[in-house]
Amino acid sequence: MRQMRLRRLILLQVACALGLTAYLNLVKTSVERKTLQKAVRTDGNVGFGGKWSPPGRNLSSTSEKVAILVPFRDREEHLDIFLRHMHPFLQRQGIDYVIYVIEQHGGEPMFCKGLLYNVGYTEALKDDPTYDCFILHDVDLLPEDDRNLYTCSKSPLHLSVAIDKFDYNLPYTDLFGGVSAITKSHYRLLNGYSNLFCGWGGEDDDMSLRLKRHMLEISRPEKDVARYKMLPHNHTKENPQRYILLRHWLARAMTDGLKSLHTAGYNVTSTSHRELYTHILVNISKRGGEVYHPW
Repeated sequence: MRQMRLRRLILLQVACALGLTAYLNLVKTSVERKTLQKAVRTDGNVGFGGKWSPPGRNLSSTSEKVAILVPFRDREEHLDIFLRHMHPFLQRQGIDYVIYVIEQHGGEPMFCKGLLYNVGYTEALKDDPTYDCFILHDVDLLPEDDRNLYTCSKSPLHLSVAIDKFDYNLPYTDLFGGVSAITKSHYRLLNGYSNLFCGWGGEDDDMSLRLKRHMLEISRPEKDVARYKMLPHNHTKENPQRYILLRHWLARAMTDGLKSLHTAGYNVTSTSHRELYTHILVNISKRGGEVYHPW
């Protein structure tokens, strides 16, 4: 009962923050996850695995295919709200997309977001090699404006420019975290994210440095368009090794990432097509207390 009240409170907070009738209705009628999933699938004709294509799209279409990658751990309420919000948002933009939720479990207590992105990228391409564009998306961020297009461009896009937590201002110019869009070829060129950052902080700055190394400029939509609400959550434990890792970013960039996934200490436990998303369950082994220096 206490968990039910907590979920209702979170949903109500989101409703008040966003001012959307849909969320008020969600509080009243769709608190249970199964009800929520059924509502979204019925409203938007979402296919199992979280797949949706614009009506009339055929196999010969030249439109972009988009994989939404969402690293995840222990935030069920956030995931419910995220899915309820994102499917209608993406469909209004007419995007051919699939939502992948990459869930971490296993012995490692710290959240390894960069590694999960690399696993999601690799597994999504196994699922469908024709993806052109990858949206890298925190589960606690909700876009406010349909004009903030979830597509890729010639340069990597940082989409979450203005977040309510930061008074709708960009914290610093090199930021590439939160929500970003990147092509398949650029992600491969960068060697993906570092696999070594576990805990809060560092992996997005490391990725920004990789972009600079390859002279890829970060593009951004206009501030009044790229607005996001951040769902309330407890702060993740900080990564105590992040500054050491960032100090040696250049020495790692060519080897630490997609090319070193086979030694990253993980295995994909299962991949399943659920009602609103494709679920990739990833077991990550417990890391040692000190950073191993392979460079």
